[in-house]
Amino acid sequence: MNNPAVAPELSPATWDWEKGKKVIVPSVAPQPGTMWQNELYASPDGSRMAAVVRLDDESFTLRVNDTPWESTFEKAWLPRFGPDGRLTALVMLDDEWTVAVDDVAWEERAAFMWNTTFGAGGQVYAAVQIDMRYGLCKEGVLWENLFENANCFALRHDGRKSAAVVQMKSLKQADIDGFSSGIYTVAVDGKPWESTFVNLWTPVFDVRGGERVAAPARLNLYEYTVIVNGEPWPATYNCVWEPAFDPATGAITVPVRQGGRWGIASEAAMYWEPTYFQCWNQQWSNDGKHLWAIVAPQYGKFTVARDNKPWAATFPVVTDLTLSPDGTRAAALANKQNDNFRIVVDGVAWAGEWDMAWKPVFSPDGQHVAALVRKNNCMSIVMDGKPWRETFTQAWSPAFSPDSRSLLIRAVQDGAFIRQVVPLADF
Repeated sequence: MNNPAVAPELSPATWDWEKGKKVIVPSVAPQPGTMWQNELYASPDGSRMAAVVRLDDESFTLRVNDTPWESTFEKAWLPRFGPDGRLTALVMLDDEWTVAVDDVAWEERAAFMWNTTFGAGGQVYAAVQIDMRYGLCKEGVLWENLFENANCFALRHDGRKSAAVVQMKSLKQADIDGFSSGIYTVAVDGKPWESTFVNLWTPVFDVRGGERVAAPARLNLYEYTVIVNGEPWPATYNCVWEPAFDPATGAITVPVRQGGRWGIASEAAMYWEPTYFQCWNQQWSNDGKHLWAIVAPQYGKFTVARDNKPWAATFPVVTDLTLSPDGTRAAALANKQNDNFRIVVDGVAWAGEWDMAWKPVFSPDGQHVAALVRKNNCMSIVMDGKPWRETFTQAWSPAFSPDSRSLLIRAVQDGAFIRQVVPLADF
């Protein structure tokens, strides 16, 4: 598969990994001529900081480090850096919405745009609504068909294809029979499947060739299954979650509920027998040798299972499952009532609790784990259970160097936006 050319910022190998702290923006405070400034965003390599600002003339633009974009807009929101380092924002011009990429607005306009997302090559997509019809726009080019409703947008990993759940028939108010007949399907690059269903959600592209798309579906009041390129599996279940493709064989697995318990099914048979009170967020290792999922062996007690073998420790809530590059290790967040966050690695919770924690990050060699945390309005980085000695007003998730010897910290400290490269030995 040939990936499109991308900017060098896409690869951490090209980033600046010189040890030490560098001040990128001496002051993140609003600049002269600015009425107010929104939330700050950091580029993947930490070389740029961006924020939506409202100027004294009541127009909007993007501040990038200490320089505003030349263009101004009636409104602007949702700045995001893509994986190739380009800065995007949703902006309004002449009462219509579009996407601006590095200060250049798309020619395509819409009544509304939202949810900018990115392919691995940096391709920019946005959801659109034009004349009450919905779909996707890629790099300023609309799908050939728009629909009465579109949601659950998904991209193929390489960014060359997109999909969404779409509505194919109109409904009058309280039209239960019409809804029950099936009005939803999946559109791939704007081309809908021929078959329709009562409901579908979270379409997923095959991680190998990317020509197949699978989606969980509701067939009627009581039966659920998986649809692959418009064709339903022969088996039905009490409920299903998001499917996944085995990267080694292309086989599809999906968490399913049968007989009051959850397991994982393949098209041919049960892959994990239904013994759990819950089973979701399944993830395959890159080599297809291991299948992981968040499970509840007991009611209200969650943990992580590898190849149907749960960790011994359980928690009230488990989220943000992430795997090591070789797929043999895993980390996740645990919490209760959305506070008292803990970081759990290989079934062992690190010491300490935080008011908030973000998804853990593995080093390329799989030997280290780091995460962004917040406590008492101070943010910091924890690696392998050890907190970094400095705290920050604001910070972003850390990144490991390609050789797994250094950690990049992007943060606001003493009013300045800084990037710091810390050798792991210094933790």
